[in-house]
Amino acid sequence: MFSILKKEIQSFFSSPIGYLVISLFLIVNGLFLWVFQGEFNVFDNGFADLAPFFILAPWIFIFLIPAIAMKTFSEEKKQGTLELLLTKPITLKQLILGKYFGVAALIVLAIIPTLLYVFCIYQLGKPEGNIDLGTTFGSYFGLFLLGITYAAIGVFASSITQNQIVAFIIGVFLCFFCYYAFEGVANYAVFTSDIGLEALGISEHYTSISRGVVDTRDIIYFLSLIVLFLGLTFFNLKNPAEKRIPKMIALVIVLVGLNILSYNFFERFDLTQDQRYTLSEAAKETVKDVESPVIIDVFLKGDFPPEFRRLQRETRYLLEEFEAYNPNIEFNFVNPLAEGDDANTIAEQFYSLGMTPARLNVVENGKSSETIIFPWAIANFNQKTVKIPLLKNMLGASDEERINSSVQQLEYAFADAFTKLLNPKQKKIAVMRGNGELDDRYIASFIRTLQDYYRIAPFTLDSAATNPQKTLRSLKEYDLIIEAKPTIPFSENEKYVLDQYIMNGGKSLWLVENVMMETDSLFNPTGTAFALNRDLNLNDMFFKYGIRINSALVKDLYSAPIILAQGRGEQTQFNPFPWFYSPLTASSKNHPIVNNLEAVRFEYANPIDTLKNNIKKTVLLTSSPSTKIEGTPLQISLDLVNQKPDLETFNDGEQILAVLLEGEFTSTYKNRVKPFKIENDIAEGKTTQMVVISDGDVVKNQLQQGEPLDLGFDRYTGNTYGNKEFLLNTVNYLLDDTGLVDIRTKEINIAFLDFEKVEETRTMWQIINIVFPLILLGIFALAFNFFRKRKYIK
Repeated sequence: MFSILKKEIQSFFSSPIGYLVISLFLIVNGLFLWVFQGEFNVFDNGFADLAPFFILAPWIFIFLIPAIAMKTFSEEKKQGTLELLLTKPITLKQLILGKYFGVAALIVLAIIPTLLYVFCIYQLGKPEGNIDLGTTFGSYFGLFLLGITYAAIGVFASSITQNQIVAFIIGVFLCFFCYYAFEGVANYAVFTSDIGLEALGISEHYTSISRGVVDTRDIIYFLSLIVLFLGLTFFNLKNPAEKRIPKMIALVIVLVGLNILSYNFFERFDLTQDQRYTLSEAAKETVKDVESPVIIDVFLKGDFPPEFRRLQRETRYLLEEFEAYNPNIEFNFVNPLAEGDDANTIAEQFYSLGMTPARLNVVENGKSSETIIFPWAIANFNQKTVKIPLLKNMLGASDEERINSSVQQLEYAFADAFTKLLNPKQKKIAVMRGNGELDDRYIASFIRTLQDYYRIAPFTLDSAATNPQKTLRSLKEYDLIIEAKPTIPFSENEKYVLDQYIMNGGKSLWLVENVMMETDSLFNPTGTAFALNRDLNLNDMFFKYGIRINSALVKDLYSAPIILAQGRGEQTQFNPFPWFYSPLTASSKNHPIVNNLEAVRFEYANPIDTLKNNIKKTVLLTSSPSTKIEGTPLQISLDLVNQKPDLETFNDGEQILAVLLEGEFTSTYKNRVKPFKIENDIAEGKTTQMVVISDGDVVKNQLQQGEPLDLGFDRYTGNTYGNKEFLLNTVNYLLDDTGLVDIRTKEINIAFLDFEKVEETRTMWQIINIVFPLILLGIFALAFNFFRKRKYIK
């Protein structure tokens, strides 16, 4: 066998055809990856990975490998040397394997020069070296399996004819058919969607491995194809007098049975550095018990800019992981514009459904054009539907940051949708009323969002004045209370009810502020208003729990604008102006509530101090370092927008605006006279959690023609802030017993190219990747012929 293997390699490299074939492979790869503009161009792709190479290589292999394998048996048959080989002391199986391994070795030699691409991407990453080597070499493993499978097909094609050209054409056809035909039929024939016809093709299994996930089912599939075609080669060359068909049928049955068995017992190995294709236990829990189909339509199909192709690809990969865990998760990629409808008309339909399209400016050949895409998915289950946003709109973020953030939140987005669809509502939330809280219309957006997860009901403390014990018993039935910007002070009876609710393990979300100030109060003839202290009679309670909300205002240079009208009549224009009383907060990135969160908009927020006690305190949101604290009472005027701020005064540093408290709280009324008597007064409470936010307007949605807009959306600027996501994460964290919110801590790093370095050195890398592999091949050719001549001279 080894002699035959050496003979195959020597015969291949003894003629110019061998070098020509490999040269063409390297040149075509180099041109498409580094020179020609398009979806395969590494520079245009913008990511520090070799995904374009591993997408392109299978198509080049369809022509390369049959060219390498076409003469393995056809030439022997034409020259009449096959019979001579069969007279040697070697079996037919050994002969076939010797020639097959010879072709496989040649494929490896053709792939080796492409490792130069890895070095180049390593150098061009931002920062240098930012490339996922686990994914890369996992993809090379997939390419190797694909290559040796094509090799088996090429050897079989060569065994059925004496003509090398015919063998090449048959090999190309069979490789193409096995790679793409099943997927192509599945894409265009609706009836195949339920039987998984695409799983019979090579493409499905190669794509799985080429992303860096090694699945035993894929390996068994490739090995089965290799055994099948080598077996067919054996039966084709075997003595015709012997019965071959029954053995061929038996071989097929064994291989099919092995693959069926592999689908029931398999292992998956995620080679990516950040384990991006390994579902968290919380995500698995959301779909573990699904026994009927969950259908997901993803509106990411079509021609996109490179960053959105990445989002499309990562979405598909993630859904494949869910599907692998539970086959009842089914998904389709849909192109909303496939029927040729007007993009703006389709966009209006998406708007009406609450799914905002993304409008992108695409520059191609020096010309700029606008493209509309629909980065949304819809999940359907038992006549229930949930919308899933796939793109995060981050204020001031670059395309790199936006796509990285979007990919990072994909698992959470889908797991969150499955929770809404599949899990019955069990937890109860009390929205507190009776102390001047925000009107229903101003919290409608957030309440509608919570209703997808929990049972919501209003709750008033009015009866605490007459029957506080009953009020407390009723309040204990709720898992969480939400105080949304109270403005009327709490009585001692009401405070005691709230205190004992917390002592009994009740959880709470406080959106309270100690300063009275509204932007609307500035729109008067003088353009001024006074910010005054507000006493809610809660200071002693919060002090006991370990925090203090100060009666002051936070001014922050990093803030949202205020929109003011300029001009009169038809000449009126609404323009944005800096308004430092609307901080845009920074977040602590190591906590699931605020991880990967957009900026949260505050209005007239108060600074929070944390006090020493036994309660664990986690700062969630802060102002920027360029902050100024102003005491109250304070006169505020719209004239501030025309004044240049004194930057030196914004030196008070980051101020806490939202804090999480966890632990066993001590009662505010410990060692104090109680407002009323209860049977089981608790002085040292059970372990619980609360979140305190020093601004009630964080939960307030805007109105348009009397209808509530989505929380966080500013209708004047069109910006969407992270208020709803922050509050939803907060409630989920406080109530979530499945650990779903922990998915948000999963860090996924999308490696990008250093575009400045690319522009400066593009030509150099193009030359290196086109010329250097050919130089390596030339050096190998010279060395091979030198040692070959030296051997025969001796």
